[in-house]
Amino acid sequence: MLVWVIYDISDDKKRGRVAKICKNYGLYRVQKSAFLGALNKNEWDSLSLECDETIEESDSVYVFPMCDDCFKKIKLIGEGFDKELVSDKIITKFF
Repeated sequence: MLVWVIYDISDDKKRGRVAKICKNYGLYRVQKSAFLGALNKNEWDSLSLECDETIEESDSVYVFPMCDDCFKKIKLIGEGFDKELVSDKIITKFF
């Protein structure tokens, strides 16, 4: 399933750790505090737990699913992200 992770974290180090957690799960950064990518239910739960252990009570991390049909209906104004990089399909890149 496609999952959005959006956060508001005041501490730079903790914010960096949450970003690193998202990247470790293969999520694609779409804005400074927003990630998007495909995760299964176990990955979604694990990511949520890791973020919960990282942040303070006054911070917030939203982790929510988005159906594929809704993702296709996104309207973007301005410069955005490459929708082809974010999908429910497994993508392999070689560098």
